[in-house]
Amino acid sequence: MLEILDTLVSLDLFKVFFCCDLTKCHGACCIEGDAGAPVTMEEVELLEEAYEIVHDDLSTDAQQQIEAEGVVYPDRDGELVTQIVRGKDCVFVKNGGSCAYCAIDSAYREGQFHWQKPISCALYPVRLSTVGGVTAVNVHKWDICQPARDLGKQLQLPVYQFLKEPLIRRFGQAWWNECDLAAKELKKAGYLD
Repeated sequence: MLEILDTLVSLDLFKVFFCCDLTKCHGACCIEGDAGAPVTMEEVELLEEAYEIVHDDLSTDAQQQIEAEGVVYPDRDGELVTQIVRGKDCVFVKNGGSCAYCAIDSAYREGQFHWQKPISCALYPVRLSTVGGVTAVNVHKWDICQPARDLGKQLQLPVYQFLKEPLIRRFGQAWWNECDLAAKELKKAGYLD
């Protein structure tokens, strides 16, 4: 672990290669798992606002789940996560098609909504946790993301570079600049070969 501007950063951020390959995984991270995506309290209101915009893009099951239970629920650890349907699918998956896309992200990219998606989604495969009051930045390994690791390796694209935009969104430009500097120093010292 490295300390970067009041965070503890796993070396995996620099060592693991990653680049989403939707042609192979078909957005499986949005429709697999046993809980929704982690969200902050601040994001709940944004999810509720987004629901009004993307309502018609969601499946009937997702609409019914949100109407009955709201946009989030506490998972088994008591953390807030997005609602899911069928015990695994995020309710915000855009209805139809052979690939799972986030309806909120699609609305953002089309200029229909001002917010992209929960930061936990944007940061994946990075997962944040708190250790002794300090934010720990780790890389999660999930079998369904093997195509992303394969493509990342082919492109020689480490996680921190693949996630530049969401890392800046979460921690700021100065943090990312320190991250980039750390990667260069680690490479120079032979830790990233």
